[in-house]
Amino acid sequence: MKRAAKINPQTMNAPTKADRAPMNRGLGAAKVAKQDEFYTQYVDIQKEVEAYLEFDPDTFRGKVVYCNCDDPFESNFFRYFAANFNKLGLKRLISTSYDGSPIAGQLELFPEYNEGNGRRKKPKALAVILDRVKDEDGDGAVNIEDVKLFLKRNKASRIALKGDHTYGGGDFRSAECIAYLKEADIVVSNPPFSLFKEYVAQLVEHGMKFLIIGNTNSITYLEVFPLIKDNRMWLGCTNFNVGMFFTVPDDWKRFHHIDKETGRKIARVSTSCWYTNLDHGRRHEPLQLMTMAENLKYSKTLRGKSAYDRYFNYDAIDVGTYKEIPSDYDGVMGVPVTFLDKYNPDQFEIVGNSDDGNMMRELGVRALGKEFISAYRARGGTGHYSPGMRMLGLLEPQARVIFKRLLIRRRTKPIKQKKK
Repeated sequence: MKRAAKINPQTMNAPTKADRAPMNRGLGAAKVAKQDEFYTQYVDIQKEVEAYLEFDPDTFRGKVVYCNCDDPFESNFFRYFAANFNKLGLKRLISTSYDGSPIAGQLELFPEYNEGNGRRKKPKALAVILDRVKDEDGDGAVNIEDVKLFLKRNKASRIALKGDHTYGGGDFRSAECIAYLKEADIVVSNPPFSLFKEYVAQLVEHGMKFLIIGNTNSITYLEVFPLIKDNRMWLGCTNFNVGMFFTVPDDWKRFHHIDKETGRKIARVSTSCWYTNLDHGRRHEPLQLMTMAENLKYSKTLRGKSAYDRYFNYDAIDVGTYKEIPSDYDGVMGVPVTFLDKYNPDQFEIVGNSDDGNMMRELGVRALGKEFISAYRARGGTGHYSPGMRMLGLLEPQARVIFKRLLIRRRTKPIKQKKK
């Protein structure tokens, strides 16, 4: 596969406003279109990983880290962990690419995987395994150049992946990749956006520790939310609700800018965040909150109200922002999904997800009913809602359906620690 052509940012046509605009459909659109070629920036990986080291310097020490959706030398996940192998104290680093990776360009290091093979896409998939990183070129420093030299000299450290009758070479679902998964302690990667649910399910099935990137909308997926609710998965330390920048293939039309060093297109995806089950200090920082009376007096959006809005079909208050969560209220509250970035499981518990109709039924949320729908239409509402739906609704001051809420309440009992 040829290296992507370098683009001169000084002579190329400038991106249009539409090209530069944040990709608001983001990972959700990628999921629908099966466009999975988003490649994470080194600085984002560095910021996220090192936040865990602040909480526990030994987070990765003695561990086998597996980057199972990452092209060696093209993936910044591989670059980061290889360059910091000794600093992190890794036991082993495993990285697997996949057949026909559209962005692989450094694989000329391993020509045997860039040759044709019948109908099989090229470059062909391979696994790269590092058990040590040392000064290979004798310059007195240990860096990624030493890793490249080591791999050139040690063919046994790179293994061709052939796939199986169901999945292609390097697919994380293939038997070969699952075998590597079973050797690992922590999986760190940016998985295919279109396969996020399946990817997370595999990690959970194998009891893996993980640090991965996904769509912020995944929070309310029926397959994902129970993990968050049960404290088996949570948000990472950085980048939530601010978006991330990714390298994308040259044929992508929508992008933010051109990287001056590599000449590659960079796209901003606003709906992207880290998910993990590695503990970090930020999730144990308690929110400093005002009382209900103080919020009603000082909050701009609540000022003038005598009380918080209450759902007409469920005994809970609606809270528009985490800053307005009252410190002295013990009942159920509906909060935006962005609350998860401030969620401290020692301070609050999550009881429900408004996107899950069955969960709403179990919690006792009543159906909207004809009265609500009539009032909603009368005030000009045009959403596709029906009386039988179990959505959270406000009748006062005007009939409206509340979109995406997590239901939480203040924790009064400590979390039961599971026996190891």
